[in-house]
Amino acid sequence: MTTTQRLLDLAAAAPAAHDEDLVLLLREASELYQQGFTDHREMVAARSAGLPGGDLVAGVTAAGMACDASQDRDELVLLLALAEWETTPAALAYTEMAHDAARRGVCLIPQE
Repeated sequence: MTTTQRLLDLAAAAPAAHDEDLVLLLREASELYQQGFTDHREMVAARSAGLPGGDLVAGVTAAGMACDASQDRDELVLLLALAEWETTPAALAYTEMAHDAARRGVCLIPQE
């Protein structure tokens, strides 16, 4: 099963989950989101390896992220990867799942 498939499954199960069950689903989804983003960032880094810095800045800007030519290549790749990742079905499913859980008073950040 792919990261996207699993995240979509977790997002589909979340509305019926409550309390600790929802926390467990959210925790697994968060880990998958982070892994998916890491994988995507590596793919973007490989894809953009031969691009001149100016082209990378243009790509980041075209993706809707603020940047400038003084940022190093790793930062630009990170911004481009984030802009792309946030529009994937996996990331969208996780974001909606996390927002829904927050509306129900559940989040992964410990309450003090």
